[in-house]
Amino acid sequence: MPNEADHLDGRGDKESKKKEQRRQGAPEGTLNERIQANSSSPNRGNTPQASPPRFVSVEELIETAEGVTNMALAHEIMVNQDFQVKPAVLPEGSLERQVKEIMHKAFWDCLEAQLKEEPQTYGHSIKLLSEIRETLLSFLLPGHGRLRSRIEEVLDLPLIQQQAENGALDIAKLSQFIVGMMGSLCAPCRDEDIRKLKEIADIVPLLKEIFSVLDLMKVDMANFALTSIRPHLMQQSVEYERSKFQGFLEKHPNALDYTEKWLEDTLRCLREGGSCAASSGPPSLSSVNVHNHAYLRLLTWAHASDPFPETVLMDQVRFQEMHREEERLVVLSSVLLIVYTTAGEAISGLPGLMETLKDIVSAIFADMHAPSFNAPEALATVGEKLCVELSECLSRHGYSPFAAVRRSALMGQISAIIQPDNSVRKLMESRLQSYLLASLESSQHKNPPPLPGGLAPVGKEVKELAVRFSRLINFNKLVFSPFYQKILQKLLAPGESPGPGT
Repeated sequence: MPNEADHLDGRGDKESKKKEQRRQGAPEGTLNERIQANSSSPNRGNTPQASPPRFVSVEELIETAEGVTNMALAHEIMVNQDFQVKPAVLPEGSLERQVKEIMHKAFWDCLEAQLKEEPQTYGHSIKLLSEIRETLLSFLLPGHGRLRSRIEEVLDLPLIQQQAENGALDIAKLSQFIVGMMGSLCAPCRDEDIRKLKEIADIVPLLKEIFSVLDLMKVDMANFALTSIRPHLMQQSVEYERSKFQGFLEKHPNALDYTEKWLEDTLRCLREGGSCAASSGPPSLSSVNVHNHAYLRLLTWAHASDPFPETVLMDQVRFQEMHREEERLVVLSSVLLIVYTTAGEAISGLPGLMETLKDIVSAIFADMHAPSFNAPEALATVGEKLCVELSECLSRHGYSPFAAVRRSALMGQISAIIQPDNSVRKLMESRLQSYLLASLESSQHKNPPPLPGGLAPVGKEVKELAVRFSRLINFNKLVFSPFYQKILQKLLAPGESPGPGT
């Protein structure tokens, strides 16, 4: 048996490996790994050194993991408007699935054997009817008094037990009542399932399918309840997440180090007039503007090498998804801007042409973030297809087709989008980021900013992205504003003290 010293040495080796991976730019771990990891942080100039590692008990780890899981679930419900409870599906071939299937088969085989006995026995049947009764009652709302009385009357367990002992239990009749009651309580999407239940004549297959549909109805009920209470959850969720994070911060005092560095780097970049400034003019150094620019930086974060700020860690995947959408819209708008600038007035008023060209580019760049995607080849294909479409469109409307020189120039400009210093792509990227920043600034007034020039062809998608971005940021601000204010108050000069809008 290993001794305690070996155990501690093993933990030290693991910690060293983690630090080495982080130094070499290895991807960050999962949410639980990041938050549960020891709170020591790298030396950052004036940032004080972290306290020595503290070994924690198993109970503390379990408590932390449960707190993180609950906080992540509450957060997901609030920021993901499409969040839904889904039926649990065990992986194909997994041991858990195999055990479950074996146990279920044994139960249903036993039930079938009991019903074939002479005389019949009803031990398993009564257990099933009891479960079904409780499930049906759980679907009822306070105003369903009549339905409750009817279920309790028909599925009266003492009476059913008495009927079973006297050989007078009619399971087929009870099953028909159950199916009818399920039809009264189910969501419209389950009507087809109920219709299929009514077509099953054999008792055992019917009871099996009844349980399957009841499981789906439980999920439907959970999602209905979620939709109903979501508008009332906002304040409670904000307070819950904030208190959970505060408790975590009390146990791990360095749990805001990466957040502080994120805000500090943004402030430094704005003061130096760096690339993090989304507007062309001199940026304001108010706390709100610094904070909004910091959020904008998360869209272009180097996830593989830089630790994500702790306060937005649960949304790291969302920021990555929004960044991919941003890149797609930049490419799409850049290509369309080049086409309409090159082709000139001849195509400016042609109906439907813009959507056709947009669909061509969107189809080719649908998988632009897949590992196998070849951007130069894709842009070359886009140039060829757009030139063909433009020539055909011009001919249909009585214009001269594209000359070879113009075709070559257009294809060259489209292919050049891939270059890091391409002026068109950089322009569209700057305008899109300016729009996202303006959306953050105007979200408090419910007045969306006007679209910058060149983004009109992708205006719908840009506005949808801005709504998702603003909703996520505003919720994050509500939860973590007290922590942000303390950090910004320390970072900003006396004349730049943070205000309430942080």
